[in-house]
Amino acid sequence: MNSRNAGVMWVIVVVLLVVIVVLGYFLVATPAPSSGTQATTTTEGTGTNTGNTGGISDVTVTAPKSGATVPKSFTVTGQAPGSWFFEATFPLEVRDPSGAVVGTGHATALSDWMTTDQVPFTADITVSGYSGPATLVLKKDNPSGLPQNDGSMTVPITIQ
Repeated sequence: MNSRNAGVMWVIVVVLLVVIVVLGYFLVATPAPSSGTQATTTTEGTGTNTGNTGGISDVTVTAPKSGATVPKSFTVTGQAPGSWFFEATFPLEVRDPSGAVVGTGHATALSDWMTTDQVPFTADITVSGYSGPATLVLKKDNPSGLPQNDGSMTVPITIQ
C-alpha cells in the first residue's frame, strides 16, 4: 500500500468517526417522544392520578376505598393500565401526613400486563410504627427514570 492510499484511508476513517459521533450526539441529546398524555385527574371514590398515565386516565382501586380505615397489614386491589407495570409489578407506598414512607409494597399483575388495557392487580402492604391518617401512593413503574414516564395515584386512608 502506498502512502497516497494510506492517506485516503485515514481520511475515510476520520470522516466515519465524525459521522458516528454526530449521530450519537443526536441520539442521546434528543429526548424520546412521550407515548402517553400528561394528566392530572380525579376518579371519584378512588383517588387522584398524576403524571403520564399511558393514555388511560384512571387507575381503579377497589380496596381500600378512599377514606377507609385499614389495619397495619392490608391488601390493595384494583386495575391499572398495562403501561404502569414493569415485569408484571409496580411499586406502592404508604406515607404519613409529613410525607415520610411508613410502608411499601409491590402490586402484582393478575393477568397479562403487556397490554394497553386495564390489568387487575393485588398488593399486600404492612405499615410499621405508625397509626393515623395516611396516603396510599400507587406509582407507575418507571425503569427508565425519565420524568416524562412518571405517574402516580393517591388514595387517602387511615391506619389503625
